[in-house]
Amino acid sequence: MNEEEGVRKGIFLAVGVVVLLAGCGNKGDKAAGIPTEPKWKGAPYRLEFDAKAVKPNPAVATIPPVKFTANPEALETRALLVFKFAAPGAAGQDPVERLMIGAPLDIKGEEGSVPADYLGRASKGLGEYLDSYCLQGKINVSTALARSSLNPQAGIAEVDKKRLSDWQPTDIVYKNPHQQKCK
Repeated sequence: MNEEEGVRKGIFLAVGVVVLLAGCGNKGDKAAGIPTEPKWKGAPYRLEFDAKAVKPNPAVATIPPVKFTANPEALETRALLVFKFAAPGAAGQDPVERLMIGAPLDIKGEEGSVPADYLGRASKGLGEYLDSYCLQGKINVSTALARSSLNPQAGIAEVDKKRLSDWQPTDIVYKNPHQQKCK
């Protein structure tokens, strides 16, 4: 019986070791199956308006300074800014969403700012655009960074396909110098 008991204990021990080893498996294989959280979530770029923005001039559509932060694994070298705002619809209709697509600009690195001269030209163009729609006062404008290959006449669907950042809203105070023509 002693010999039988020893064999039985030996078999149990051998089975236990096999089960233990089979349960461990190859650690590399198991780690490869577990999804890891990406370091960067969301769009490849994030926009932020400078908190120390220049005091807006109500006679000009002043776009505040724009800073960007980029996903280091998805850097671009050229992009453009897109501006979206609502223009009043025809009598009794909802406002219509309008887009203004800027010229391409060079962007470098993981962090930076949109050049002041680019924003100056964009502010002037936005003012002309707002004039054409007879808009004035406090206007909510959303800004996004998009691929430079975006068609200048693109609609919102194409813009959304080529957007590099989420829309960043801001309010622009604007007094239309040509408001008399709009009445």
